[in-house]
Amino acid sequence: MGSSKTHIFSIQQNELAQAAKVLAHPARIAILEYISKQEGCICNDLVDEIGLAQPTISQHLNEIKKIGLLKGTYEGKNLCYCIDQERWLELQQAFNNFFSNINLNCC
Repeated sequence: MGSSKTHIFSIQQNELAQAAKVLAHPARIAILEYISKQEGCICNDLVDEIGLAQPTISQHLNEIKKIGLLKGTYEGKNLCYCIDQERWLELQQAFNNFFSNINLNCC
């Protein structure tokens, strides 16, 4: 989908597509799974846990942050991340609405 044509779609369609695009990378799914299982914010654990270089992890974190799924706080020199629960629930509801409104009785 060309970025010049996104204006012809609804805000909801564009937001859902953007979230799906971010979630379409297995490294980002692994990052979100790892963060979601932690008691608190995580800092430097992702490089060891996921197995990717720190700059690559940072790029993936930035993409996830663009759709609002992560919150970050500084602890000393480290930026620590946790799931933004409100945004998580919003996206969960958006995907649930999308999948529940599909007509499965065709063909």
